[in-house]
Amino acid sequence: MSIGTLPPTVFSPPSPSSVTSSKGGKGKKATWIAIGTIIPTITLFILLGSFFWCRRRRNKGGEAQEGSHQEFPIFPLGQALEATNHFSHENKLGEGGFGPVYKGILADGKEIAVKRLSRSSGQGRQEFKNEVTLIAKLQHKNLVRLLGCCLDGNELLLIYEYMPNKSLDLFLFDSTRGAQLDWKRRICIINGIARGLLYLHEDSRLRVIHRDLKTSNILLDHEMNPKISDFGMARIFGGNQNEANTNRVVGTYGYMAPEYAMEGVFSIKSDVFSFGVLLLEIISGKRNSGFYLSEDGHSLLTYTWKLWCKGEALELMDPVLKQSCVGAELLKYIHIGLLCGQEDPARRPSMSSVVVMLASDTITLPPPTQPAFSVGRMVASSGPFFSSDSKFCSINEITLSSVYPR
Repeated sequence: MSIGTLPPTVFSPPSPSSVTSSKGGKGKKATWIAIGTIIPTITLFILLGSFFWCRRRRNKGGEAQEGSHQEFPIFPLGQALEATNHFSHENKLGEGGFGPVYKGILADGKEIAVKRLSRSSGQGRQEFKNEVTLIAKLQHKNLVRLLGCCLDGNELLLIYEYMPNKSLDLFLFDSTRGAQLDWKRRICIINGIARGLLYLHEDSRLRVIHRDLKTSNILLDHEMNPKISDFGMARIFGGNQNEANTNRVVGTYGYMAPEYAMEGVFSIKSDVFSFGVLLLEIISGKRNSGFYLSEDGHSLLTYTWKLWCKGEALELMDPVLKQSCVGAELLKYIHIGLLCGQEDPARRPSMSSVVVMLASDTITLPPPTQPAFSVGRMVASSGPFFSSDSKFCSINEITLSSVYPR
């Protein structure tokens, strides 16, 4: 008989066993529902956690790669130590502005150069990351190639392609090695530096101002081709930006444009000034720094101007070039160097114009104006070479400025 046919007075509650059975079924059902809800939630949290952990680890290990379209190698510290024999003195290639550079040999026999940031260096982690980020994005045959980096505790390392002939200054200012740089080779070096700088200023995805162009930052490969190096001080310009101002002036006196050294204003024309000084050093075989000791207080730039105004510019030529140099070609290169070293940044040519000037034998060059003074060693603004009576200087309006320390 069904429960529905029983009279109300006859109906009795279910037995304890039937109650237990009913509750047990409902409990199991609730448990399975809970499990079915919790497991996907936990799984989701695990997946999300794994994703963010991986992302954080990738960012932490590759901060320097930000913005790069290709994976940038991170060198384990142990590998760098093994390659350089624990930064042994025998493997030391030289001392840069921010620390020593060592030669290394990887397990597969590949030669590398390892730049080790000194703990007492003025370059911090920001400049280090700046250099890695920049050079990882730049690819040109006249720029040194960065192979990887290491950020391990206090060790900050940059791993570059190895340049067997080291830097330009080691050849240029050495009486014996300088003879290996005949006129043809020096022309190739000048043109290579110009093309590398043009790439930085106009042809790369970024507009880069190097800010520390000098002979020791020009490396030479096995065929003596030049490669611009050391981008720790470089700055990126965005959009239509043409110049910037900084309270922290960095670089090397003698190569530094006056508007940058005195006012902190830098632009692509600051690099053009440095290139002009570099060009005159390559032609003369003389260092701009310290030149005043032997030439009556003149910088290399002002001394060149003096010779130019007197019609004696060929005297600037490095004596080892006498057999290989063409006089007219040398004068053209000196002319370009003076144009790059002019005091007014607006009068200095762009690197695209410089490359055209260097390549052409028929282009008419504008007359140079008075070069900028040598920052750090002020030369007196008097003397016969500033006279407007000189046939080379008579076409110029020369304004002499006296600069005093603040």
